[in-house]
Amino acid sequence: MARGDAEFSEFAAAGFHRLRRAAFLLTGNEQQAEDAAQAALVKTYAAWRRVRRQDPYAYARKVMVNHLKDQWRRPLREHAHDHLPERASAQDVAGDVTDQRWLLAALSDLADRERAVVVLRHYFDLSEKEVAAELGVAVGTVKSLNSRALSKLRVTLTPSDLVGNGAV
Repeated sequence: MARGDAEFSEFAAAGFHRLRRAAFLLTGNEQQAEDAAQAALVKTYAAWRRVRRQDPYAYARKVMVNHLKDQWRRPLREHAHDHLPERASAQDVAGDVTDQRWLLAALSDLADRERAVVVLRHYFDLSEKEVAAELGVAVGTVKSLNSRALSKLRVTLTPSDLVGNGAV
């Protein structure tokens, strides 16, 4: 195995679950999340020589978001299954967040672009400028989508929902 392949294997093993969980938050669908994370890693591997010295996770995340944006433009019909993604280690806070059904239900009420902005902005903790660059929109669009989405979430989620689910 070449040195770059070994580095990529380590990167993929470390980043796959986080990418899949983020995709799950963006789509609400386990199979789409798995496909998006795998597609992101395939494209990241193809560009590995170029991106490995920079921030390969940021590159993979951007590829994943672009992959999902393409699917939103031309949705495919898929059949949902009843099993959830495997549980991660107890130290994986992202896994704990995605296991919260109330969060998934609330995110599913948002439009695709609103959901993408909320996940990138608040799950990945990206700045408005970084979110705008990843989604290919203006910073003002990110601000308005984020504001609209958070307003919808405030209406959807009552304080008792948050307290009862351990969010507060």
